[in-house]
Amino acid sequence: MPTQPTIARIWRDRTRPEIADDYEAYIRAEGIPPLEKTALGVQLFREDREQESWFTTISYWSDLKSMTAFTKGEPTKVHHLDRDPEFLIELPEFIQIHRILINRQGLR
Repeated sequence: MPTQPTIARIWRDRTRPEIADDYEAYIRAEGIPPLEKTALGVQLFREDREQESWFTTISYWSDLKSMTAFTKGEPTKVHHLDRDPEFLIELPEFIQIHRILINRQGLR
């Protein structure tokens, strides 16, 4: 299996600031571990704004085939976690899939 990512799968969602810490704990416990077991890498970002907190999860894949195996055949289909309706302002309707054109890390 290739060890260099060629695909990034991007999930974005938002929650109310007063429950953002709880949602972060939830996604760290329930959403990130399955990605850590199968993806080449995963990152979780958080941006706190006055009215909402945004979360972005990016997972990295060697190819579309490996990502499709993780998503059980439909890479762009949204797979919500059980408690997403409780936490999220609205349920995201799509996932973004990007080809990685440049991947240079550790430059400095």
